[in-house]
This record gives sequence, C-alpha cells and structure tokens, in this order.
Amino acid sequence: MLEGRSIIVTGAASGIGAEAARRFAAAGARLTLADRAANATIAEEIRETGGIAQFVAADVSDEAQVRAMVAQAVSAYGRLDGAFNNAGVDQQPVALHEVDLAEWRRVTEVDLTGVFLCMKHEIAAMLDNGGGAIVNTSSVLGAIAVPKSAAYIAAKHGVIGLTRAAAVEYARRGIRANAILPGAIATPMFADAEKDPAMAAQLEAVKEAHPINRMGTPAEIAALAAYLLSDAAGYTTGAAIPCDGGFTAT
Repeated sequence: MLEGRSIIVTGAASGIGAEAARRFAAAGARLTLADRAANATIAEEIRETGGIAQFVAADVSDEAQVRAMVAQAVSAYGRLDGAFNNAGVDQQPVALHEVDLAEWRRVTEVDLTGVFLCMKHEIAAMLDNGGGAIVNTSSVLGAIAVPKSAAYIAAKHGVIGLTRAAAVEYARRGIRANAILPGAIATPMFADAEKDPAMAAQLEAVKEAHPINRMGTPAEIAALAAYLLSDAAGYTTGAAIPCDGGFTAT
C-alpha cells in the first residue's frame, strides 16, 4: 500500500503516532519518526521487525527543528512522499476569559503553528519530486465545540483550514492534503486527561456521546491515515474526515 515511500510521522513516540508508524511500516513505507520526546523505541521496534525507520528528536513548534527533520528524511531516503502530521498537546480546562496567554501560546504553537511549519517544509520537499500526500490530525473539536477548551478548539479548527488551503493550492501540482478528526481515542493523552478531576466528568460524557458506544483505538486512526496516504485515496483531497464512532453525526 505504501511500498518504498518516504513518510514522516510526527508525535510518533506513542499513541496514534506510534500505531501509525507500525501500520505504515507493515505497508512498506520508509519512515522518519519524529517526537520532541527523545524516545527512539518505536523506530527500534520497527527495525527489529524488518521495517525501515529512523528517529528524529524534533519539536514541531520550532522551525529550525522541522526544517532539519524534513532534510533528514530526504537525506536518508532521497525524497519525501508523505507525511502524517500528528503531534499535538491538550489544553488545561479553563473558561476562555481565564485562559493565560502562555497557555494559549503553548497549545496553538504545537497544535496549529506546528502543523503549518511541517506542511511548509514538507510541501517544499514534495514539490521537488512531483507530489505527495499529507494527512493532518485535527479532532472532532475541529468541527464542534465544548466548554473550557477554547485554545485547543481554535487550533484544531485551524488545522482543517490549513489542510483545505493546501489541498486547493497544490492539487494541480500533485500534492493531496486531508485531515482526520478523531473522537475519543484510547491514547496516553486521553488517559492522562482522565486523571484530572476537572476533566474526568467531561471526558466521560464525551465518550458516552459516541453512538458506537465505545472509545476508538489508535489502530483505527492509523488505518485511515494509511489509506489517505495511499494511491487508493488518489481522488480525495481537502477532506476533513471524522473517525469518531458517529459523534459528530448526532
């Protein structure tokens, strides 16, 4: 499905990113796995099972580190064919009028500016080899809103806008861009948020609101990302696709 393709995955150390790395490797991709946590375990795991992967410590909110990440992918594999821009952080639950500017910047610099910086340098590299495919992780909160998450919601809405802008701008130059909107997914980030008493009740209500009546798995998001990066999705660009057990359909 992705045989021989050079693909970047950000936020690859755990959760959705790590599962996507496994899925892409099994489909034959040559991977550059990035995370700001200096944790190369997932790359080592993939190499031990016969896959091709390198790890890059990179903070996606730092342009110099993003530039170096893309350059390392091109240096190792000769080109860049795809990217899954998945790195993100959550927000401390607080009403909009009480959001500290530092917290606003912390969230938006990773969740929105980080996606912009990745796309900027990934697209430049893809243009050098005639095209490619980008998948960005947004959220169901990129389509709807809940209380006490204004910074996160603004950033994830912005990711959808960036995705659509890129899709329109680069469609005739061979680059596709799509966004995935995960619902409640059983990831370490979700588990950590559940430990916060201020968030636990809200997250439980969100989980129960999914008509499919369960949380999703990282593997289900990874499968959708792999499809969108593949030629099977060759006519799909500019889409914002919920993977949320029907949550946004209610």
